[in-house]
Amino acid sequence: MAVLQAAKLPYRDINLKATNDAYTFTSPSSPDAPALIIDRPTGDVRLSENGLQAGKRVSRVSSIAGILGIIQLRLDKYVIVINKAQPVGRLKGHMVYKVVATEILPMRERQIHDPDEDTFIGLLKTFMAQGPMYFSYSIDLTNSFQRQSQADSSLPLWQRTDDRFFFNKYLQTDLINFRSKGSRSQPGSQPGVDPFILPCIFGMLEIKPTTFKTTSLTIVLISRRSRYRGGTRYFTRGVDEEGHAANYNETEQIVILNDSSTGGMGGFAGSSDMQSGKLGGGAAQEVQILSYVQTRGSVPTYWSEINSLRYTPKLQVRSTESAYNAAAKHFDEQIRLYGDNYLINLVNQKGREKMVKDSYEKMVEKLVTSPRERQEADMITEEKFTTIQPGGRRQEFDRIHYVYFDFHSETKGMKMHRAYSLVEKLAEALETQGYFRGVDMPGSSDGRIDARSLQTSVMRTNCMDCLDRTNVVQGNFARATLDRMFVDLGLMSRGCTFKEEDPAFEFLFRNLWADNADVVSKSYSGTGAMKTDVTRTGNRTKMGALQDARVGVTRYYLNNFRDGPRQDSYDLFLGAYQPGAAHIGTSLIFVDRRPLLIQSIPYLLAFSLFIVFVGLFTKRDPSASALPMRLFILVWVGIAAWCFHFITTHGMLYVNWPRLNPRSFASEGYSEHFNKARKDPVLGSFVARHERGQSTARYLNAEEGKKRIE
Repeated sequence: MAVLQAAKLPYRDINLKATNDAYTFTSPSSPDAPALIIDRPTGDVRLSENGLQAGKRVSRVSSIAGILGIIQLRLDKYVIVINKAQPVGRLKGHMVYKVVATEILPMRERQIHDPDEDTFIGLLKTFMAQGPMYFSYSIDLTNSFQRQSQADSSLPLWQRTDDRFFFNKYLQTDLINFRSKGSRSQPGSQPGVDPFILPCIFGMLEIKPTTFKTTSLTIVLISRRSRYRGGTRYFTRGVDEEGHAANYNETEQIVILNDSSTGGMGGFAGSSDMQSGKLGGGAAQEVQILSYVQTRGSVPTYWSEINSLRYTPKLQVRSTESAYNAAAKHFDEQIRLYGDNYLINLVNQKGREKMVKDSYEKMVEKLVTSPRERQEADMITEEKFTTIQPGGRRQEFDRIHYVYFDFHSETKGMKMHRAYSLVEKLAEALETQGYFRGVDMPGSSDGRIDARSLQTSVMRTNCMDCLDRTNVVQGNFARATLDRMFVDLGLMSRGCTFKEEDPAFEFLFRNLWADNADVVSKSYSGTGAMKTDVTRTGNRTKMGALQDARVGVTRYYLNNFRDGPRQDSYDLFLGAYQPGAAHIGTSLIFVDRRPLLIQSIPYLLAFSLFIVFVGLFTKRDPSASALPMRLFILVWVGIAAWCFHFITTHGMLYVNWPRLNPRSFASEGYSEHFNKARKDPVLGSFVARHERGQSTARYLNAEEGKKRIE
């Protein structure tokens, strides 16, 4: 029975043996279990009771933390292994690890280098080095504790996962397919591969053992990023046809009491089973788990922002009718998973963001039965709150409750405390939705949590990016719920707040949510979050405003000149682009096909500025005439000004676009700007004769280019 139980969980210890014919993976702690063999150069997967065959010369033996997955690129298939994992703490007695170092192992030894293949490998390496991924050998990190309490604990760990947050699932496809179907040499189901399938989440995870007043507890914050519609800020907006929203994250705040297993980072006392991963000798008291879940995600309509080197990109919003089916799929899933959804919209009510606000409200009115809209005003803004409620409960979508809050107007002038009025507005809904509360009984054999109360609805919060404003508001909801948890536990009197009761715990809480803001923001925008001074200190400061200005400039640079490859790395890792099935022929994907004249203009601008700088600061003979030098500098200033004007006028020619899945607006915008460049009085005739630029303008391999923005 112990062996069967162990086989449900991933192996904690895996040895990798490499030969010219195969990669062999075995677990020293499970010597009787079959070995996983990946044949070279075919990449076929099989299990073997004998492990390494006699007579095979081993070129490498190493110990790894796990198998991240297998991926087919343009020329070859690769195994990605986790070489190093860092323990980050114990969650209900189970150790949690962060992926620190990975390695990409080729099936074949390439004698020559293919530029695209090298770029694909570079994109994967960069993504895995920068992406925060976490895993556990013994507890499911993809599911909230509420979902875990309802899961079938008899299933292998990877089969219990929430498909949305099993971030490396595409990479695990070969192993999963082999598990369900086998292979030609080993047909049928292959449960022996289960312990080699290691699910990871992408996002933020912090475990903080601490005390509240005199009570020891552990506070945990987990943000799980969806593997669907993953990408970067301006290249991934809105919702896709399957109902998946961009930058979708589920954030779970957890409080654990009477958990004596969080004191140490090493050792598995009281357990002879290496695969259990759980500390023995549990406390006599039952372990209490309290959990509160929120979600964030892009406005679930069809909309996009188009980079053109302007600080404020152009906004395009498609009709409500075109996005209805996609939004319906999105909310159908959200209601099924979370119950009632409170849609907290924080975009501006004026200016360019108003188009997104109106689109969202029209969609909600179309979804719910007999929508009833109500607006509230105050001295600051004519539309402080807008709510849209269904007129009845006749259909599924009547479980949607829309709440608009004019965040920027209300908090203007560094008065961020006014954002808490949203919590006060929704106090009744917060009280009704509750939170998950469960106990882990001492001596429980399967680790199942006994649920005592459930969270019955969810706050789904968004702003334009679902980053800065969203995190401030989510932190406020989490604060109000944590106050309620402590009151219900008898740790505080009703009407008190933990901010007043324990300043040290308040400091920990603030920094936990500020860290969450930075991690979620960095994965989407490339920088840390704005407004973290509010989250960390509770006040808007001048230094915080200056920091936000620096973040804004950095985001502008990254989103225009660096996010193309970053989006490509998401598409590659998540399987949105599959090189092995792309039929790209012999043409190179990542070559720059713009005309050389267009490519050279930024370099000419830099050279012009350098010459002007040298001319201004170089010493000259006092007797020499100043006029020639002034004319020389004036000429180069004119050249620099012309280059700058050309770049800003034809900005879409200089944005670093994704190459693997080009966006439809990129195809159309590039064509428009290229045609403008052909009419330029200086370069137009030269550009028109350059064939390569026209081929890029058409984006022949763009699937999305076939769909026009309405």
